[in-house]
Amino acid sequence: MPRTLGAKNKPPTSRLVENFLEMMTAERGASPNTIAAYRADLEDFAGFTQRRGRAVESADGRLIRDYLVWLDGQGKSARTSARRLSSLKQFYRFLYGERLRNDDPAAGIDGPRLGRPLPKYLSEEEVERLLAAARTGQGPEALRRAALVELLYATGLRVSELVGLPLTAIARDGQVLTVTGKGGKERMVPLGDPAREAVAAYLSCREIFLGKGRRSPWLFPASGKTGHLSRSHFSTMLKEIAAVAGLEPARVSPHVLRHSFASHLLAHGADLRALQQMLGHADISTTQIYTHIQDDRLKSVVARSHPLARKS
Repeated sequence: MPRTLGAKNKPPTSRLVENFLEMMTAERGASPNTIAAYRADLEDFAGFTQRRGRAVESADGRLIRDYLVWLDGQGKSARTSARRLSSLKQFYRFLYGERLRNDDPAAGIDGPRLGRPLPKYLSEEEVERLLAAARTGQGPEALRRAALVELLYATGLRVSELVGLPLTAIARDGQVLTVTGKGGKERMVPLGDPAREAVAAYLSCREIFLGKGRRSPWLFPASGKTGHLSRSHFSTMLKEIAAVAGLEPARVSPHVLRHSFASHLLAHGADLRALQQMLGHADISTTQIYTHIQDDRLKSVVARSHPLARKS
């Protein structure tokens, strides 16, 4: 059975693919992570077409369908196949729009049906344990750790937004956080007392992370290539905190904490539109997934507590 090409055997990225990625960056404001995902998807398809003696630019609908069948045979999930098809649709739509092709071979191809999974989240009690574990210890590392976790749960930021916060994101009074999200869109998220206090305590020792005589525009500076704390470093840190809190580390990630923020706010009566704004969702339908969590929770309460729901 054919296997995906290894890194050493990857086909060279075509000029048209590069043009497409440049367009996504310049015109659509796609983030580096989004561009990396598009590149990986298109390179995987290019490897598939190369093994069949075709160029990715000249693929037809049949070859794209063959690719989807091949992905299924490789054991790829429906979600992975759907994402790769979406990347191909964007690419061929670009070629057709730029008159680099007379047709769009992906236009009439339907992706696999997806059941929308409910977001995974922690209970309020589990989050309290996580926050308590993050506050343990002394010194600059402990203060930075507490500030990161308090900020994440207080705001529901994406991990890339959290580690990439500029120092200027915190308002002078500490009441509000200004976040630049997907597509360069700015939003303002209020901060509660615990997060404000944790950030203020961290800022008192932030210079230690700069190195002697150095300055940095980032709230959480680091010595790496980006100049700020990396997503992987923080994710590892969060799993270590989870272990201290007595939680299964595999259950805890920055995105799980973002989901926890959203579901806990809704459970306490937050407005869906306000939640959409705080999460930085472009479409309210993305935010509405959290209402399903509340529906399931209510059904569970009724099943346990309503006298007519009890079995005789």
